[in-house]
Amino acid sequence: MVKTVAASPRYIVVEGPIGVGKTSLVDLLSERLGARKLLEVADDNPFLPSFYREPKRFAFQTQLWFLLNRFRQQQELAQFDLFRQMLVADYLFAKDKIFAYLTLEDHELSLYERVQALLEIRVPTPDLVIFLQATTEALLQRISIRGKGYEREMDRKYLEGVNEAYTHFFFHYTASPLLVVNTSDIDFVNRREDFEDLIKKIGDTRAGMHYYVPLGSRK
Repeated sequence: MVKTVAASPRYIVVEGPIGVGKTSLVDLLSERLGARKLLEVADDNPFLPSFYREPKRFAFQTQLWFLLNRFRQQQELAQFDLFRQMLVADYLFAKDKIFAYLTLEDHELSLYERVQALLEIRVPTPDLVIFLQATTEALLQRISIRGKGYEREMDRKYLEGVNEAYTHFFFHYTASPLLVVNTSDIDFVNRREDFEDLIKKIGDTRAGMHYYVPLGSRK
């Protein structure tokens, strides 16, 4: 069932591929809206550095760790009172499947799907998802700037695949209202007017898929 929003969203998720600026937007939104932040704990995954060096060998361990850790965080979220305070998160639980389909072998994927299906039915659905897009070249530049050592070993072809998979996934996403934002056309970190305009669009977004049109592109 598609989720619709009759009032301002209380639970917002910001999504997008590696390096697109999810956490930066979550930080700004939480401060502006007085919301609590829920940030994915990705750097604690002990298999991640090994995965970037040898993807096939460490894919299943890496993916299972992410799935169970995301589920643990979502169970903590289930106890949160959204009537008292808004919540802004930098990941969507359902997107875990994007990486599973990209990296797992068929026999691993079969086991993963069984576990994922059991967990997903116990996870709350957000009121709004904001999907941030960027070119693969832009993602590589941003990843280089933020300087996480293990990310520098990431293969460009793998990142291109991730970027395409995100676009495909959210093109078919219908569980929540969806706002698509191309980050090459907006600088919500350094231009206050861009950020305030995005805030207005977020407040106006209801059911279905919507594309944010930046201030400078409007006629």
